[in-house]
Amino acid sequence: MKEAVVKAKIIFLALPTPPGEDGSADLSYILSVAKELGKIITDYKVIVDKSTVPVGTAEKVRVAMLENVKEEFFDVVSNPEFLREGFAVDDFLKPDRVVVGTTSEKAKKLMDELYRPYVRSGNPIIFMDEKSAELTKYAANAFLATKITFMNEIANLCEKLGADVDMVRTGIGSDDRIGKRFLFPGIGYGGSCFPKDVQALAQSASQVGYDFKILDAVMAVNEKQKSSLVPKIKAYYKNDIKGRHFALWGLAFKPDTDDIREAPALYIIAELLAAGAKVTAYDPEAMENVKKQLGDKIGYAGDQYEALKGADALLIATEWSLFRTPDFEKVASLLKAKVIFDGRNLYGLAQVKESGFTYYSIGREIIRA
Repeated sequence: MKEAVVKAKIIFLALPTPPGEDGSADLSYILSVAKELGKIITDYKVIVDKSTVPVGTAEKVRVAMLENVKEEFFDVVSNPEFLREGFAVDDFLKPDRVVVGTTSEKAKKLMDELYRPYVRSGNPIIFMDEKSAELTKYAANAFLATKITFMNEIANLCEKLGADVDMVRTGIGSDDRIGKRFLFPGIGYGGSCFPKDVQALAQSASQVGYDFKILDAVMAVNEKQKSSLVPKIKAYYKNDIKGRHFALWGLAFKPDTDDIREAPALYIIAELLAAGAKVTAYDPEAMENVKKQLGDKIGYAGDQYEALKGADALLIATEWSLFRTPDFEKVASLLKAKVIFDGRNLYGLAQVKESGFTYYSIGREIIRA
Protein backbone atom coordinates (compact mmCIF):
# COMPACT_ATOMS: atom_id res chain seq x y z
CA MET A 1 0.00 0.00 0.00
CA LYS A 2 2.81 2.40 0.85
CA GLU A 3 4.50 1.76 -2.49
CA ALA A 4 1.27 2.57 -4.33
CA VAL A 5 0.46 5.70 -2.32
CA VAL A 6 3.76 7.54 -1.86
CA LYS A 7 4.11 8.84 -5.43
CA ALA A 8 0.39 9.39 -6.05
CA LYS A 9 -1.31 12.79 -6.02
CA ILE A 10 -4.83 11.37 -6.11
CA ILE A 11 -5.90 8.20 -4.28
CA PHE A 12 -9.22 6.54 -5.10
CA LEU A 13 -11.07 4.54 -2.47
CA ALA A 14 -12.98 1.99 -4.56
CA LEU A 15 -14.03 -0.32 -1.75
CA PRO A 16 -17.15 -2.38 -1.04
CA THR A 17 -19.98 -0.85 0.96
CA PRO A 18 -22.28 -3.85 1.49
CA PRO A 19 -25.65 -3.31 3.17
CA GLY A 20 -25.86 -4.10 6.87
CA GLU A 21 -28.79 -5.87 8.50
CA ASP A 22 -30.69 -2.57 8.77
CA GLY A 23 -30.00 -1.63 5.14
CA SER A 24 -27.37 1.01 5.91
CA ALA A 25 -24.04 0.95 4.05
CA ASP A 26 -21.16 -0.74 5.85
CA LEU A 27 -18.27 1.76 5.86
CA SER A 28 -15.79 -0.41 7.75
CA TYR A 29 -13.62 -1.13 4.68
CA ILE A 30 -13.37 2.53 3.71
CA LEU A 31 -12.65 3.81 7.21
CA SER A 32 -10.07 1.09 7.82
CA VAL A 33 -8.16 2.06 4.69
CA ALA A 34 -8.47 5.76 5.59
CA LYS A 35 -6.74 5.13 8.91
CA GLU A 36 -3.94 3.23 7.16
CA LEU A 37 -3.52 6.05 4.64
CA GLY A 38 -3.09 8.50 7.49
CA LYS A 39 -0.03 6.55 8.65
CA ILE A 40 1.59 6.67 5.20
CA ILE A 41 0.96 10.16 3.82
CA THR A 42 3.76 12.72 4.23
CA ASP A 43 2.77 15.28 1.56
CA TYR A 44 -0.49 16.62 0.08
CA LYS A 45 -2.88 14.05 -1.41
CA VAL A 46 -6.47 14.10 -2.66
CA ILE A 47 -8.42 11.17 -1.17
CA VAL A 48 -11.37 10.31 -3.41
CA ASP A 49 -14.45 8.44 -2.20
CA LYS A 50 -15.34 6.57 -5.38
CA SER A 51 -17.51 3.96 -3.66
CA THR A 52 -21.22 4.64 -3.29
CA VAL A 53 -21.42 5.99 0.24
CA PRO A 54 -24.07 7.69 2.40
CA VAL A 55 -24.11 11.40 3.09
CA GLY A 56 -21.46 12.35 5.64
CA THR A 57 -18.90 9.70 4.63
CA ALA A 58 -16.34 12.24 3.39
CA GLU A 59 -16.33 13.79 6.85
CA LYS A 60 -15.97 10.37 8.48
CA VAL A 61 -13.01 9.58 6.24
CA ARG A 62 -11.45 12.93 7.14
CA VAL A 63 -11.84 12.25 10.86
CA ALA A 64 -10.39 8.73 10.47
CA MET A 65 -7.33 10.09 8.69
CA LEU A 66 -6.80 12.86 11.24
CA GLU A 67 -5.99 10.17 13.80
CA ASN A 68 -2.61 9.77 12.07
CA VAL A 69 -1.94 12.77 9.81
CA LYS A 70 -2.31 16.55 9.88
CA GLU A 71 -5.16 18.18 7.97
CA GLU A 72 -2.92 20.19 5.63
CA PHE A 73 -1.66 16.96 4.04
CA PHE A 74 -4.95 15.89 2.45
CA ASP A 75 -8.43 16.72 1.22
CA VAL A 76 -11.29 14.23 0.97
CA VAL A 77 -13.36 14.42 -2.21
CA SER A 78 -16.62 12.69 -3.12
CA ASN A 79 -16.62 11.49 -6.74
CA PRO A 80 -19.51 9.05 -7.26
CA GLU A 81 -19.50 6.74 -10.29
CA PHE A 82 -22.38 6.48 -12.75
CA LEU A 83 -21.50 3.26 -14.55
CA ARG A 84 -23.87 0.73 -16.08
CA GLU A 85 -23.04 -2.95 -15.75
CA GLY A 86 -22.02 -4.26 -19.13
CA PHE A 87 -21.03 -0.77 -20.35
CA ALA A 88 -18.75 0.38 -17.54
CA VAL A 89 -15.64 1.00 -19.67
CA ASP A 90 -17.55 3.11 -22.21
CA ASP A 91 -19.28 5.03 -19.43
CA PHE A 92 -15.96 5.74 -17.73
CA LEU A 93 -14.14 6.86 -20.88
CA LYS A 94 -17.09 8.90 -22.19
CA PRO A 95 -19.04 10.09 -19.12
CA ASP A 96 -22.20 12.09 -19.67
CA ARG A 97 -21.25 14.03 -16.53
CA VAL A 98 -18.63 13.95 -13.80
CA VAL A 99 -19.73 14.87 -10.28
CA VAL A 100 -17.06 16.10 -7.85
CA GLY A 101 -17.83 17.07 -4.28
CA THR A 102 -15.22 19.28 -2.64
CA THR A 103 -14.97 22.65 -0.94
CA SER A 104 -11.19 22.76 -1.44
CA GLU A 105 -9.93 24.86 -4.35
CA LYS A 106 -6.68 22.88 -4.36
CA ALA A 107 -8.52 19.56 -4.69
CA LYS A 108 -10.91 21.04 -7.24
CA LYS A 109 -8.00 22.05 -9.49
CA LEU A 110 -6.45 18.58 -9.39
CA MET A 111 -9.76 16.82 -10.06
CA ASP A 112 -10.47 19.16 -12.98
CA GLU A 113 -7.04 18.37 -14.48
CA LEU A 114 -7.69 14.64 -14.01
CA TYR A 115 -11.08 14.51 -15.74
CA ARG A 116 -10.70 17.24 -18.39
CA PRO A 117 -9.41 14.81 -21.08
CA TYR A 118 -12.55 12.67 -20.72
CA VAL A 119 -15.07 15.46 -21.37
CA ARG A 120 -13.70 17.02 -24.55
CA SER A 121 -17.12 16.78 -26.19
CA GLY A 122 -18.44 19.30 -23.69
CA ASN A 123 -20.11 17.10 -21.09
CA PRO A 124 -19.88 18.83 -17.73
CA ILE A 125 -17.68 18.39 -14.70
CA ILE A 126 -20.08 19.44 -11.96
CA PHE A 127 -18.51 20.71 -8.75
CA MET A 128 -20.50 20.85 -5.53
CA ASP A 129 -20.01 20.27 -1.81
CA GLU A 130 -19.20 16.80 -0.51
CA LYS A 131 -22.61 16.00 0.99
CA SER A 132 -24.47 17.05 -2.15
CA ALA A 133 -22.22 14.83 -4.28
CA GLU A 134 -22.81 11.87 -1.98
CA LEU A 135 -26.56 12.38 -2.14
CA THR A 136 -26.51 12.86 -5.94
CA LYS A 137 -25.47 9.24 -6.49
CA TYR A 138 -28.20 7.81 -4.27
CA ALA A 139 -30.79 10.20 -5.66
CA ALA A 140 -29.95 9.22 -9.26
CA ASN A 141 -30.27 5.48 -8.64
CA ALA A 142 -33.36 5.88 -6.48
CA PHE A 143 -35.05 7.98 -9.16
CA LEU A 144 -34.29 5.42 -11.89
CA ALA A 145 -35.54 2.60 -9.66
CA THR A 146 -38.69 4.64 -9.01
CA LYS A 147 -39.20 5.21 -12.74
CA ILE A 148 -38.93 1.47 -13.44
CA THR A 149 -41.27 0.64 -10.58
CA PHE A 150 -43.83 3.24 -11.62
CA MET A 151 -43.94 1.72 -15.10
CA ASN A 152 -44.39 -1.74 -13.61
CA GLU A 153 -47.34 -0.45 -11.60
CA ILE A 154 -48.80 1.07 -14.78
CA ALA A 155 -48.32 -2.31 -16.49
CA ASN A 156 -50.14 -4.09 -13.68
CA LEU A 157 -52.98 -1.58 -13.99
CA CYS A 158 -53.06 -2.06 -17.77
CA GLU A 159 -53.75 -5.74 -17.23
CA LYS A 160 -56.76 -4.88 -15.05
CA LEU A 161 -58.12 -2.20 -17.39
CA GLY A 162 -57.40 -3.86 -20.73
CA ALA A 163 -54.91 -1.22 -21.88
CA ASP A 164 -51.58 -1.92 -23.60
CA VAL A 165 -48.53 -0.82 -21.63
CA ASP A 166 -46.38 -0.57 -24.76
CA MET A 167 -48.71 2.08 -26.15
CA VAL A 168 -48.81 3.91 -22.84
CA ARG A 169 -45.02 3.75 -22.60
CA THR A 170 -44.62 5.19 -26.09
CA GLY A 171 -47.16 7.89 -25.34
CA ILE A 172 -45.57 9.17 -22.16
CA GLY A 173 -41.98 8.56 -23.28
CA SER A 174 -42.42 11.05 -26.12
CA ASP A 175 -42.78 13.79 -23.49
CA ASP A 176 -39.23 15.12 -23.10
CA ARG A 177 -39.96 15.99 -19.47
CA ILE A 178 -40.33 12.25 -18.84
CA GLY A 179 -38.04 10.71 -21.46
CA LYS A 180 -38.26 7.24 -22.98
CA ARG A 181 -35.50 5.50 -21.00
CA PHE A 182 -36.24 3.24 -18.00
CA LEU A 183 -39.90 2.96 -19.00
CA PHE A 184 -39.84 -0.68 -20.06
CA PRO A 185 -42.06 -2.79 -17.79
CA GLY A 186 -40.96 -6.19 -16.61
CA ILE A 187 -40.34 -8.33 -13.56
CA GLY A 188 -38.54 -5.73 -11.50
CA TYR A 189 -35.02 -4.43 -11.08
CA GLY A 190 -32.16 -6.39 -9.53
CA GLY A 191 -28.38 -6.24 -9.40
CA SER A 192 -26.18 -4.73 -6.75
CA CYS A 193 -26.79 -1.00 -7.23
CA PHE A 194 -30.50 -0.24 -7.32
CA PRO A 195 -31.60 -2.54 -4.47
CA LYS A 196 -28.67 -1.57 -2.24
CA ASP A 197 -28.79 2.15 -2.96
CA VAL A 198 -32.56 2.55 -2.58
CA GLN A 199 -32.37 0.68 0.71
CA ALA A 200 -29.41 2.76 1.91
CA LEU A 201 -31.08 6.05 1.01
CA ALA A 202 -34.25 5.02 2.83
CA GLN A 203 -32.14 4.09 5.86
CA SER A 204 -30.27 7.42 5.73
CA ALA A 205 -33.59 9.23 5.69
CA SER A 206 -34.83 7.16 8.63
CA GLN A 207 -31.72 8.02 10.65
CA VAL A 208 -32.53 11.73 10.45
CA GLY A 209 -36.22 11.18 11.19
CA TYR A 210 -37.55 11.52 7.65
CA ASP A 211 -40.16 9.04 6.42
CA PHE A 212 -39.31 8.59 2.72
CA LYS A 213 -42.62 7.01 1.73
CA ILE A 214 -41.90 6.80 -2.01
CA LEU A 215 -38.81 4.67 -1.47
CA ASP A 216 -40.67 2.33 0.86
CA ALA A 217 -43.30 1.86 -1.86
CA VAL A 218 -40.65 1.30 -4.55
CA MET A 219 -38.98 -1.45 -2.51
CA ALA A 220 -42.29 -3.14 -1.67
CA VAL A 221 -43.58 -3.07 -5.26
CA ASN A 222 -40.30 -4.30 -6.71
CA GLU A 223 -40.12 -7.20 -4.27
CA LYS A 224 -43.56 -8.35 -5.41
CA GLN A 225 -42.85 -7.67 -9.09
CA LYS A 226 -39.86 -10.02 -9.21
CA SER A 227 -42.08 -13.06 -8.98
CA SER A 228 -45.11 -11.57 -10.78
CA LEU A 229 -44.93 -14.23 -13.50
CA VAL A 230 -45.60 -17.00 -11.00
CA PRO A 231 -49.29 -16.18 -10.30
CA LYS A 232 -49.88 -16.13 -14.07
CA ILE A 233 -48.20 -19.52 -14.42
CA LYS A 234 -50.19 -20.99 -11.55
CA ALA A 235 -53.47 -19.58 -12.87
CA TYR A 236 -52.82 -21.08 -16.31
CA TYR A 237 -52.25 -24.52 -14.76
CA LYS A 238 -55.24 -24.17 -12.40
CA ASN A 239 -52.99 -23.68 -9.39
CA ASP A 240 -51.28 -27.05 -9.75
CA ILE A 241 -47.74 -27.00 -11.17
CA LYS A 242 -46.38 -29.94 -9.23
CA GLY A 243 -44.37 -32.08 -11.63
CA ARG A 244 -44.49 -29.45 -14.37
CA HIS A 245 -41.23 -28.78 -16.20
CA PHE A 246 -40.35 -25.20 -17.17
CA ALA A 247 -37.63 -23.87 -19.45
CA LEU A 248 -36.16 -20.59 -18.25
CA TRP A 249 -34.31 -18.22 -20.53
CA GLY A 250 -32.16 -15.79 -18.54
CA LEU A 251 -30.64 -15.85 -15.06
CA ALA A 252 -28.66 -12.60 -14.84
CA PHE A 253 -30.52 -9.58 -13.49
CA LYS A 254 -29.94 -7.83 -16.85
CA PRO A 255 -28.26 -8.71 -20.17
CA ASP A 256 -24.55 -8.26 -20.84
CA THR A 257 -23.50 -9.29 -17.33
CA ASP A 258 -23.14 -12.46 -15.24
CA ASP A 259 -24.43 -10.68 -12.12
CA ILE A 260 -27.23 -12.58 -10.37
CA ARG A 261 -27.49 -10.41 -7.28
CA GLU A 262 -31.20 -9.81 -6.59
CA ALA A 263 -31.99 -11.30 -10.02
CA PRO A 264 -35.74 -11.82 -10.55
CA ALA A 265 -34.99 -15.23 -12.11
CA LEU A 266 -33.86 -16.52 -8.72
CA TYR A 267 -37.13 -15.47 -7.09
CA ILE A 268 -39.13 -17.17 -9.84
CA ILE A 269 -37.07 -20.35 -9.51
CA ALA A 270 -37.54 -20.43 -5.74
CA GLU A 271 -41.32 -20.21 -6.02
CA LEU A 272 -41.54 -22.80 -8.78
CA LEU A 273 -39.38 -25.29 -6.88
CA ALA A 274 -41.41 -24.71 -3.71
CA ALA A 275 -44.54 -25.63 -5.68
CA GLY A 276 -42.97 -28.88 -6.90
CA ALA A 277 -42.04 -27.83 -10.43
CA LYS A 278 -38.78 -28.54 -12.29
CA VAL A 279 -36.70 -25.87 -14.03
CA THR A 280 -34.09 -26.10 -16.78
CA ALA A 281 -32.32 -22.80 -17.39
CA TYR A 282 -30.05 -21.23 -19.95
CA ASP A 283 -28.12 -17.96 -19.69
CA PRO A 284 -25.11 -16.96 -21.85
CA GLU A 285 -23.05 -15.75 -18.88
CA ALA A 286 -24.65 -16.34 -15.48
CA MET A 287 -25.05 -20.13 -15.20
CA GLU A 288 -21.82 -20.74 -13.31
CA ASN A 289 -22.81 -18.20 -10.68
CA VAL A 290 -26.23 -19.83 -10.30
CA LYS A 291 -24.64 -23.28 -10.03
CA LYS A 292 -22.58 -22.04 -7.08
CA GLN A 293 -25.77 -20.88 -5.39
CA LEU A 294 -28.34 -23.51 -6.39
CA GLY A 295 -26.23 -26.51 -7.35
CA ASP A 296 -28.31 -29.28 -8.90
CA LYS A 297 -31.68 -27.94 -7.73
CA ILE A 298 -32.31 -26.94 -11.34
CA GLY A 299 -31.05 -28.17 -14.71
CA TYR A 300 -28.66 -26.24 -16.95
CA ALA A 301 -28.79 -26.33 -20.73
CA GLY A 302 -25.97 -25.94 -23.25
CA ASP A 303 -27.98 -23.47 -25.33
CA GLN A 304 -31.38 -21.79 -25.36
CA TYR A 305 -33.05 -24.52 -27.42
CA GLU A 306 -31.70 -27.39 -25.36
CA ALA A 307 -33.47 -25.88 -22.37
CA LEU A 308 -36.81 -26.33 -24.14
CA LYS A 309 -36.69 -30.09 -24.60
CA GLY A 310 -39.68 -31.69 -22.93
CA ALA A 311 -40.67 -28.49 -21.08
CA ASP A 312 -44.31 -27.60 -20.53
CA ALA A 313 -43.69 -23.89 -21.15
CA LEU A 314 -40.99 -21.29 -21.74
CA LEU A 315 -40.34 -18.55 -19.18
CA ILE A 316 -38.23 -15.47 -20.03
CA ALA A 317 -36.51 -13.55 -17.22
CA THR A 318 -33.64 -11.66 -18.92
CA GLU A 319 -33.74 -9.70 -22.18
CA TRP A 320 -30.57 -11.07 -23.78
CA SER A 321 -30.38 -10.11 -27.48
CA LEU A 322 -30.19 -13.75 -28.62
CA PHE A 323 -33.62 -14.37 -27.03
CA ARG A 324 -35.24 -11.56 -29.06
CA THR A 325 -35.36 -13.38 -32.41
CA PRO A 326 -35.86 -17.09 -31.76
CA ASP A 327 -36.91 -19.67 -34.31
CA PHE A 328 -40.53 -19.99 -33.19
CA GLU A 329 -41.07 -23.16 -35.21
CA LYS A 330 -38.13 -24.76 -33.42
CA VAL A 331 -39.41 -23.51 -30.05
CA ALA A 332 -42.81 -25.06 -30.77
CA SER A 333 -41.30 -28.38 -31.83
CA LEU A 334 -39.29 -28.72 -28.59
CA LEU A 335 -41.92 -27.67 -26.06
CA LYS A 336 -44.75 -29.97 -24.97
CA ALA A 337 -47.16 -27.08 -25.50
CA LYS A 338 -46.85 -23.72 -27.25
CA VAL A 339 -46.91 -21.60 -24.10
CA ILE A 340 -44.65 -18.64 -23.23
CA PHE A 341 -44.56 -16.52 -20.07
CA ASP A 342 -42.47 -13.48 -20.98
CA GLY A 343 -41.27 -11.28 -18.12
CA ARG A 344 -39.50 -8.83 -20.43
CA ASN A 345 -42.03 -8.28 -23.25
CA LEU A 346 -39.57 -9.39 -25.92
CA TYR A 347 -42.11 -10.26 -28.59
CA GLY A 348 -44.83 -8.44 -30.46
CA LEU A 349 -48.35 -9.69 -29.79
CA ALA A 350 -49.11 -10.15 -33.48
CA GLN A 351 -45.88 -12.12 -33.89
CA VAL A 352 -46.68 -14.73 -31.24
CA LYS A 353 -50.34 -14.88 -32.26
CA GLU A 354 -49.36 -15.67 -35.84
CA SER A 355 -47.00 -18.38 -34.55
CA GLY A 356 -49.85 -20.00 -32.62
CA PHE A 357 -48.54 -19.51 -29.08
CA THR A 358 -50.36 -18.87 -25.85
CA TYR A 359 -48.46 -15.84 -24.61
CA TYR A 360 -48.45 -14.04 -21.27
CA SER A 361 -46.42 -10.84 -20.92
CA ILE A 362 -46.39 -7.77 -18.64
CA GLY A 363 -49.13 -5.16 -19.00
CA ARG A 364 -50.46 -6.45 -22.31
CA GLU A 365 -53.26 -8.59 -23.70
CA ILE A 366 -53.03 -12.35 -23.12
CA ILE A 367 -52.71 -14.19 -26.44
CA ARG A 368 -54.48 -17.52 -26.36
CA ALA A 369 -53.73 -20.17 -28.94
